[in-house]
Amino acid sequence: MTIDRTVKIAPSILAADFANFGAEIDAVEAQGADWIHVDVMDGHFVPNLSFGPATCAAIRPHIKTVMDVHLMIAPVDPYIDEFAKAGADIITAHVEAGPHIHRTLQAIRAAGAKAGVALNPGTPASAVAHLLDVADMICVMTVNPGFGGQSFIPLEGKVAELRAMIGDRPVHIEVDGGVTPQTAPGLVKAGADVLVAGSAVFKGGSVSDPAPYGENIRAIRASYA
Repeated sequence: MTIDRTVKIAPSILAADFANFGAEIDAVEAQGADWIHVDVMDGHFVPNLSFGPATCAAIRPHIKTVMDVHLMIAPVDPYIDEFAKAGADIITAHVEAGPHIHRTLQAIRAAGAKAGVALNPGTPASAVAHLLDVADMICVMTVNPGFGGQSFIPLEGKVAELRAMIGDRPVHIEVDGGVTPQTAPGLVKAGADVLVAGSAVFKGGSVSDPAPYGENIRAIRASYA
């Protein structure tokens, strides 16, 4: 199998206008976003609440690219089918969220979505060593999950370790947290091919003035070109 390793920019709608998600997605995709990243938080696994399957279903018609759903919830398994039915193209679960992550990844694939597995900053790359043949993406958290706008934790070494572990497998490496034009070059050099960016994309713009979204996306791309 082959995989497209051109770097994708995945704006996180956690940084968008909550009252105007549909128009925000339309705008940021028109300005060059490759994927749309949806952060789902339960107030239990992480100290914040955000969206559920109903929100994903509501925004799905607006997403013309890829709906990348990041489940920061525990337990995960009871909700996989709901998020798949809501239109998630990729569903990512945390390796720390339950005792049977291999089963979780199998369930995500069985539901028709690509399977991602996320690692908190303090979790070593070795935690996914035996999952690389049942995963489609590894998500490296470079902030502690739960809130947007946090400071970047430099984990380029972990990204490089995963890149070596993955070898020629068709598995993406996504980085989520503190991605900016300053941090993106080291991450891409280390092997990341999906960059989640929230405030770095949405800052300065709005639905009525979306041009800054494109400027911000282009600034990130230019940093590692």
